[in-house]
Amino acid sequence: MFLLKIITVLLPWSLKRLMLVRFFRYEIHPSARIGLSWIYPKKLVMDKNSKIGHFNVALHLDLIFIEKYSSIARGNWITGFPTNTNSKHFLHQEDRKSNLIIGQHSAITKNHHIDCTNEIKIGRFVTIAGYSSQLLTHSINLELNIQDSHPITIGDYCFVGTASTILGGASLPAYSVLGANSLLNKSFTNTYRLYGGNPAKEIKELSKEFKYFNREVGFVY
Repeated sequence: MFLLKIITVLLPWSLKRLMLVRFFRYEIHPSARIGLSWIYPKKLVMDKNSKIGHFNVALHLDLIFIEKYSSIARGNWITGFPTNTNSKHFLHQEDRKSNLIIGQHSAITKNHHIDCTNEIKIGRFVTIAGYSSQLLTHSINLELNIQDSHPITIGDYCFVGTASTILGGASLPAYSVLGANSLLNKSFTNTYRLYGGNPAKEIKELSKEFKYFNREVGFVY
């Protein structure tokens, strides 16, 4: 199987898609596309015109689901810890899901690290912008001395600035901006806000008239 994966990665897209659908049982729309990347979750679903660029790695996940017109650009490292294994890790979390779900018209740009030990949900029209952000759903629970994990949620029409860190259990509400170099470590609820800092806090209200919050096409020219 490992050799089959290597061969598949190197094939032209038309043959690669055929192999991924036939042998790996992935659901890939004919208009979707994957570049020179190692993308092997247990299940992959790519809706129409969704894209994964070059030099991405995604492994040890239960599911990657990319809705229509959404993209993962280049050089991203996407990891997980799949369920139903013999490992002692995360046995206390029976409902844990190692999933990455990306809503329509959203984009993950370049060179980010996304840890999907627990589920990460990215809403519609979201931009994970810039470089070197980390979305980390798991860490050591010092009180119990065990590996622990919590989901991350990013609402619709959000913008995550470069080099930010989002920890498990955090939530960025819809129509919000997380400033560059911020640490989001808890769940916020107020929409149309700028959040930022280390740790992040609410900084100011944003106008509902911002064109970013009202666009009908995800790509920003």
